[in-house]
Amino acid sequence: MILLDTSAILWILAGHRRARRLQEETARLYMSPVSMLELKYLVESGRLRETPGRSVKDVADDPRWQLDSPSSERLFTAALDVVWTRDPFDRLIAAHALLRRWRIATGDRHLLAQLPKNGVVAL
Repeated sequence: MILLDTSAILWILAGHRRARRLQEETARLYMSPVSMLELKYLVESGRLRETPGRSVKDVADDPRWQLDSPSSERLFTAALDVVWTRDPFDRLIAAHALLRRWRIATGDRHLLAQLPKNGVVAL
């Protein structure tokens, strides 16, 4: 099982070369609801343009991955131990992957440096 960080989702959607490695993976891909919120934040802050006719909910419903929703209590409790980042989205997405004991697909150097090597798919 692989949890996609928000950048990985955007790279897959754009057909970016950094997402090619995920095409070789046989593991099931998952999206965190935290990424839905981060995508909406990026749109609202002007850092990302929404594709016309495609909402954040449409992205979550993409057939290439499945939305996984652990309980908020379990997710936030797991996030209490992720003390190495001040980015709330990274903290919650990392906690989600750690909680499920899944690898996380990311190109974020900070996440790659902090998470166990066998817990990441480096993009």
